[in-house]
Amino acid sequence: MSYASPAVPAPPRPRTPAPELKAPLVGGGTWSLSEQSPAAFTMVVFYRGLHCPSCRNQLGQLDSRFGELTAMGVQPVAVSADPVERAEHVRTGWGVREVPVAYGLTVATMREWGLFVSRGSNPQEPEFFNEPGLFLVKPDGELYYAAITNMPFGRPPLDELIGGMSFVLGSRYPARGDA
Repeated sequence: MSYASPAVPAPPRPRTPAPELKAPLVGGGTWSLSEQSPAAFTMVVFYRGLHCPSCRNQLGQLDSRFGELTAMGVQPVAVSADPVERAEHVRTGWGVREVPVAYGLTVATMREWGLFVSRGSNPQEPEFFNEPGLFLVKPDGELYYAAITNMPFGRPPLDELIGGMSFVLGSRYPARGDA
């Protein structure tokens, strides 16, 4: 039996407007990309969900460096397709205290952002979930940086991201990959 892939929109490109992103937040309220006003970047971290130990490590590192990121003018948010109960466990069980945790990402939104979509393969995984992606969006809504992977591994190391952001912010380095 073969699986036919659905028609997928082109992923967002650097120097073009990032897709809108709106999702409910653990603790109440709604997070919306268009309402963000960072000094430098909004960092959108798409994580796979509660079932993913690599995501726990990534969000733990992100949370521990939250103050450093915000001092640089970077506002991070973590987003997954998890329902509220699982997202609340990410906040409390994983100890993610500083980084806003959004949930309820739809498959359509995953595809708009160019994320890989997986089907659950065991009882711990949801029916569908996104694979990791990390994006930096400029204050005007323009996409600056994109890192997308189809596996739990291969995410950009946070130290390297922080070093890179320090460099580009200090040198006004242009976004790449738009040709």
